[in-house]
Amino acid sequence: MIHYIVGPQRLQEVSTANLERVLRRFNELQFWVATELLLCPDVARRAQLLRKFIKVAAQPPAVFLFPPPKDLYTAPESCVGRCGEPLSEEDACHCHPRCEGLGSCCGDYDRHCRPGGEGDEEAEGAPGGFSRSGDSITERELLELSEQLWGLDHNRALPGDITINPQHRAGPGEERQRQDLSPQPLYKHVNEELFSKPTYSSFIKLLDNYQRATGRGEEVTAEELREQDNFLGEVMKTELVRELFAFLRHKNRYSSEQEFLEDLKGMWFGLYSRGDGEQDSSGFEHVFSGEVKKGKVSGFHNWIRFYLLEKQGVVNYFSHNFDGPWDSFPTVLGLQFSWDGFHKEVGSAFIGSSPEFELGLYTLCFLARPGRACHLSLGGHRLSIQTFPWTKSTYGSGRSFIATAYVMSP
Repeated sequence: MIHYIVGPQRLQEVSTANLERVLRRFNELQFWVATELLLCPDVARRAQLLRKFIKVAAQPPAVFLFPPPKDLYTAPESCVGRCGEPLSEEDACHCHPRCEGLGSCCGDYDRHCRPGGEGDEEAEGAPGGFSRSGDSITERELLELSEQLWGLDHNRALPGDITINPQHRAGPGEERQRQDLSPQPLYKHVNEELFSKPTYSSFIKLLDNYQRATGRGEEVTAEELREQDNFLGEVMKTELVRELFAFLRHKNRYSSEQEFLEDLKGMWFGLYSRGDGEQDSSGFEHVFSGEVKKGKVSGFHNWIRFYLLEKQGVVNYFSHNFDGPWDSFPTVLGLQFSWDGFHKEVGSAFIGSSPEFELGLYTLCFLARPGRACHLSLGGHRLSIQTFPWTKSTYGSGRSFIATAYVMSP
């Protein structure tokens, strides 16, 4: 094959190392697929596994030709990192022992979760890393860790720092009417001394680095790269993010702080294309700064960004459809608004939280429950966060960018 592609007259003049690597990966994949199918004794599970392989084959080549070395992100249809996870109707398949009686186990349940399988911590010679059953993140751990992070948000707004005026509460269907039902701004008062704190000031510097319209490529300058590094460096100094890192390291997601920081930068600031093939978007831009796509506001889930633009007269608050039960900050608001005439029908945002709190919770849920509702607890009240990975391109060795992340409001 190499002989005919390169041409016999040029074979001695060129390097074929990359082509040989591709051929080697195709051969490895071919033997891997055949082996997995032949080792699966149950016909029904073999069919389920085959469907999974067909689905994988439909992904971009980088996803399966050069997979992540540690399988960092949990695939919803796999038991990698999910052994013992409580049953949920939201999941396509399950990895709890009860799934056997229900017939709902994932195709790789036997390999990762059965005693003696690859995921059994007691099995002799069991590999370390993310696939072990003890490395899965349980529902209870998410509830406990989110409460810890809530308590460690030392930079959040205090009572008196922020006063909001929610005004009209939209009924069913009203949020889509594009009507300004609240004559006053949302924010009556914000203590802007909050913005002098290092994580706030470094966060705010990032907000003017983006073109909001999708389809227009982002040009990232050296100064903007330094601002990204500075922000991540500042959040890493906080007790909140250090606690998150310690948890993820314990769960074998990361082996060092540097690896964690590099992955944060990739998943949040790495560019990908939402339109016209341009490198026009990133997780950070979408979630925190906001975008405009097809004449509508997309993303834009940050209270600091909202307040600054409302103060400039660029954002117009319309109404809200949810006001959280918290009597201190952070709280959660479901809201509708316009941004330079572009409408946001159904939005949500934490109010009064620090940048590191939002980045930390969204990152936790993206790693633990990508593509699924992530159930947390803050100050004794339950809430859920939804994240989605970007599936059309990857960074690093096949790792997923963040497509979106937001707090779910009823």
